[in-house]
Amino acid sequence: MPNKYPEKKGWDVPKQKYKVSNWSDYNESLRLRGDISIWLSDNAIGDWYEKDRIYDGTGTPLLFSDFAILTCHEIRQVYRLPLRQCQGFINSLFKTKKLPIVCPDYSTLSKRLMELKITSPKYTKKDSPDDTVHAIAIDSTGLKRFGRGEWHQEKYELSNKASWRKLHVGVNETHYIEACTLTDRFHSDEYQVSPLLDQIDQDIDHLTADGAYDKSSVYDAISSHSPDAEVVIPPREDAVFGDAASQWRNRNLLEIKTHGRMQWQKQRHYGQRNYSELAVQRYQKILGDTMHARDLTRQKQEAMIGCGVINKMTSLGMPQSHRSA
Repeated sequence: MPNKYPEKKGWDVPKQKYKVSNWSDYNESLRLRGDISIWLSDNAIGDWYEKDRIYDGTGTPLLFSDFAILTCHEIRQVYRLPLRQCQGFINSLFKTKKLPIVCPDYSTLSKRLMELKITSPKYTKKDSPDDTVHAIAIDSTGLKRFGRGEWHQEKYELSNKASWRKLHVGVNETHYIEACTLTDRFHSDEYQVSPLLDQIDQDIDHLTADGAYDKSSVYDAISSHSPDAEVVIPPREDAVFGDAASQWRNRNLLEIKTHGRMQWQKQRHYGQRNYSELAVQRYQKILGDTMHARDLTRQKQEAMIGCGVINKMTSLGMPQSHRSA
């Protein structure tokens, strides 16, 4: 539960323990995340290059398709490769498989990244019998834009000149990232809720976020997208009832004052916010916390591709756990 009982009051709160019921399948899915075996269908090989190249006098037409550029950048992010090493790595895979295609050169990969125009993360789960979005958890994290390593800074007593981007994600109850945006570190989280919801086509039944999203603009954006969505956002400590405030905010405030914050969290399933925290942790653990691209336009596309990669790995298998103690 995000809001724990304070240990300084002497309350003994035992650590929650969970048992994974599908450990064998989940263990195998973790191995598959690092598998470099590749298979390209005849359609994929046929779509690697642009089919209709028209020379109209405005310059050399594109040789590689968007599918090829996207595939190369997905591989680059999974294995954290610089562009030149990525080109050599992919060409070696194609050569081993004796495929009649080559990887775009590193400059083409860099230039074409900003032209992909990906508007939402790919590989979200849409093929299940019930593909509606029942719950969304929203959170943000920092990704390093540039800066020296920590050891270099400490050894030479240099100032930290690191600059950060903020990755905002909306994660559903099955751990898939449904939406993401990337901004500079000065943008407030509340103003990214509407762009996140615009990427989700289905209505939302339940939305959770931390106290930083307790803003009128957030409730308005949620009501505009899904009028019937239950909003579970903890009000600020000094929050008061207001006639102009959202009904969900007044309800949350009343229940917290009546039953306490811990009971409100359990009753309203505020713990589902942990899905978003787990998603950003997986992003940083698997893909790293440093951006590869240099400018914001490319970095936004890189974040979209990265969230799609995480979704693809999620589809391989996730743990099914239940409370054991």
